[in-house]
Amino acid sequence: MESKDPVTDTALKSVLIIGAGFAGLHCARKLAAVPNLCVTLVDKHNYQQFQPLLYQVATGILAPENAAFNLRAVLVQDTNVEVTLAEIVTVDLAARRATARNGAVFHADYLVLAAGSTANFFGIPGVAQFAFPMYSLQDAERLRSRLLELLEAADRRGTAAPGPAIVIVGAGATGVETAGAIADILQRMPPHLYPHLDRHQVSITLVDKGATVLPGFTAQSQAYAAAILGERGVTLRLGAAVREVSAHAVLLADGSHLQADAVIWAGGLKASGLAAALGLKPGHGGRLDVQSDLTLAGYPCVYALGDFANCRDASGKPLPQLAAVAQQAGRHCAANIAAHAAGDPQTPFVYLDKGVMAMIGRNAAVAEIGARHHPISGVFAFAAWLGVHVVLLTTVRAKMDTFLEWAWDYFGRVHVSPVLDRPTWWQPGGAPSASGRTLPGIEARTPSDHRERPGQKMASHVDWAPETPTTPRGPRPNS
Repeated sequence: MESKDPVTDTALKSVLIIGAGFAGLHCARKLAAVPNLCVTLVDKHNYQQFQPLLYQVATGILAPENAAFNLRAVLVQDTNVEVTLAEIVTVDLAARRATARNGAVFHADYLVLAAGSTANFFGIPGVAQFAFPMYSLQDAERLRSRLLELLEAADRRGTAAPGPAIVIVGAGATGVETAGAIADILQRMPPHLYPHLDRHQVSITLVDKGATVLPGFTAQSQAYAAAILGERGVTLRLGAAVREVSAHAVLLADGSHLQADAVIWAGGLKASGLAAALGLKPGHGGRLDVQSDLTLAGYPCVYALGDFANCRDASGKPLPQLAAVAQQAGRHCAANIAAHAAGDPQTPFVYLDKGVMAMIGRNAAVAEIGARHHPISGVFAFAAWLGVHVVLLTTVRAKMDTFLEWAWDYFGRVHVSPVLDRPTWWQPGGAPSASGRTLPGIEARTPSDHRERPGQKMASHVDWAPETPTTPRGPRPNS
């Protein structure tokens, strides 16, 4: 069915949103209040993941359900928003038509591309095969089990044996927060969990090709973060680019090797694979360059948001890939769609910079407040980080549950149980490391070799898309 001109047509208009991350979900929720629009929100998962807390899932501070929220439950009051589980693989921008892997076809008057991002390995050999990325709920759950496997293996070997070596690549907020969380866990771990493990034998190394941690923060915040990480046992290897990753080692550009029983990749993001299938020239990070009103040049009813897009401020400076930018862009996109549907002009997106922050560990964080990034650190920044992230959580229940988890962890020293529910397959005799030592029962496996097993997923979400053709629901499906 051919779409009419959105400006002159007074009938009900349709919006197709691809991707239910911060940008897509906030766009859908704001559009839900517009009575003459029907919205279809398509994602390959039936949940929204709260990416800033994934590192806490990976390190066992929070349970997976604290960082993932069922989309239909979130949108239960929004009767003009339909959630569809599908993976979009091709898009005809001119026709505003999207095709899913299962064969379903969607067509709408307005198209919003918010398909998110994936880990950027920069073509470095061995990273895709051996490293554990940290950008999805599945990534966090797999890494959590790998870390527990390493601690279990070290406990079996006893205190006389060397502990596992953990290497984190990327000293941005994700890498710093992950390194700090692992260091905290080792310091505060109840003795009964691993009675034969010498936690001082576990090494944590944070690697980055840049000269400082937390690029984009002030020098004061960077110095504080580096000092706290050092105090808590994290070794910094700055100005060191990664050349290759193998099963049990990381080769640096200067020719040196780092022992690595787990390599955590926090080295950056790029747009999801859908961006490359659109036939447009990609911008930085494989993302789509958008105009000031968030539309694609030449496609006035097609928008790109979040980690799928490169947005700029009024001076032409690129905006950072932050959750706050995605949320504000999603809401602004919804306002522009509503205005266009009503025949009113669209307006440029203006980001309100409220600052940035990063958690380093217990009682230690950095926060830079406002557009001028006034820095604070320590306990006050720690409390601010907790408060801001509770407020940003999607549902009231998530806010309450997460706050209680953090309160128990802080005051009661009660932690999420270290349940090893996703073990890698065991290899007889263990796997030899680069230094010749053996990790009994731990196979040198790739993250992609993990296989899901029945009953291991939480009831509130699934993380696969059906491969059998289904009849799509929502705006103008064509099959």
